Amino acid sequence: MSESLKKIPIKVEASAPKETETHSLYEAQKKLYPKSVKGVFANWRILFILGTQLVFFGLPWLQWNGRQAVLWDMVNRKFHLFSLTIWPQDFVYLAALLMSAAFGLFMWTTIAGRLWCGYACPQTVYTEIMLWIEHWVEGDRNKRMKLDKEAMSARKLRIKSTKHALMIAFSLLTGFTLVGWFTPIRELVAALPTFDFGPWETFWIFFYAGFTYLFAAKMREQVCKYMCPYARFQSVMFDEDTLVISYDEARGEARGARKKGVDPKDVGLGDCIDCKQCVHVCPVGIDIRDGLQYECIGCAACIDICDEVMDKMGSPRGLIRYTTEAALEGKYPESAFWSRLKRPRVIMYALVLAIVLGSAITSLALRQPLKVDIIRDRASLVRETNDGLLENSYSIRLINVSDVPMQIRIKVKGLESIKLVSDSEYLTLAPMANELIPVRVQVEPEYAPQGSHPIKFKIKAKDDSFEIEEKSSFIGE
Repeated sequence: MSESLKKIPIKVEASAPKETETHSLYEAQKKLYPKSVKGVFANWRILFILGTQLVFFGLPWLQWNGRQAVLWDMVNRKFHLFSLTIWPQDFVYLAALLMSAAFGLFMWTTIAGRLWCGYACPQTVYTEIMLWIEHWVEGDRNKRMKLDKEAMSARKLRIKSTKHALMIAFSLLTGFTLVGWFTPIRELVAALPTFDFGPWETFWIFFYAGFTYLFAAKMREQVCKYMCPYARFQSVMFDEDTLVISYDEARGEARGARKKGVDPKDVGLGDCIDCKQCVHVCPVGIDIRDGLQYECIGCAACIDICDEVMDKMGSPRGLIRYTTEAALEGKYPESAFWSRLKRPRVIMYALVLAIVLGSAITSLALRQPLKVDIIRDRASLVRETNDGLLENSYSIRLINVSDVPMQIRIKVKGLESIKLVSDSEYLTLAPMANELIPVRVQVEPEYAPQGSHPIKFKIKAKDDSFEIEEKSSFIGE
């Protein structure tokens, strides 16, 4: 180092510490004011809302052979579905139902995206109903925004109170109906004047009503954006051939306002006039023009409003439409969508769904109307009767899973000279009867040496409609 550089003084200044920046991981909710919209897809949403609610509110009132047609009877541990009764032993059918629902949803999501979320999900349906109430009481988007900005007054208090009273009433109705799926709803109605409900009925009515009001009237899109797991893992089931709501960027850009009748190409613009109506009608508050987002529930409100704007501007419909990523990129015409259904992922889901449903339906079709369970009396394995015969005692659990009475006869076989001792030759079982029948089986000693010997109980209907054999054992001396 040179002498001149050594003599140069170096001044070191302490730099001021940088201020720590704090980033919040929570985004405060901004209230959305979805604008009402009319159109083809809006009509489909109304149809699905009315259909799902007709099933939910109507089915518990249907009667079948003197009982509620659809009832989850938790007390007696059986599920009535019209003429079909599912017992705890039939848990496999419930598993098949859940598997079918899961794989059906997976397959449908792979084909057409989140149509379940947009048209039939309870959160979407109830939120839409709450928006109907809000629109009916407070008015459309601009009126609701203006009302919320006003200072509190007697008029505002009256409107808000009316709205929330109707929402709470609807929520209580949903809670009451839900319990009516598990407790006969006519009994609930009879107990309503005195509020003579059991503790569990009371709890579930208010629990479900409270969460219906909280999720659908208060949180709304926050449930779909932050709480619903389906929104997070849906992308795993999407591919470039999945039908989703898309904005045609090539046609719409560049955005800009123009007068009606002006060719956008003459002014260097695309078909999108940047009216932001697609944002105003969106129930989750996203801009579909920014591309596919996990918040999008596929309700197609933006398609209806955009088509309406395009009609007013004299431009073709379909700036926002249902299409696939591959079709939008020009890899194949949109008319070829149906031919793209024969891809491995769709075929796999459809195959698993067909196997599960086919197995469950076949099993139900072959199911016997009588369930039998043989229980040995282990307190007294074998005893000798006054006639010198060896005797074992059994209890036979008989469950009539049909809606009609039946007469049956019980026999036993498997050993020489074996016979069954019962109170009567034929037993009559009432519909849905669950009875425990004690019987005794006797064998001559020379045909039942010491040890266990396999035998079979044969239960046969008097009208020969079915015959069931159940294995057991006879203990010799």
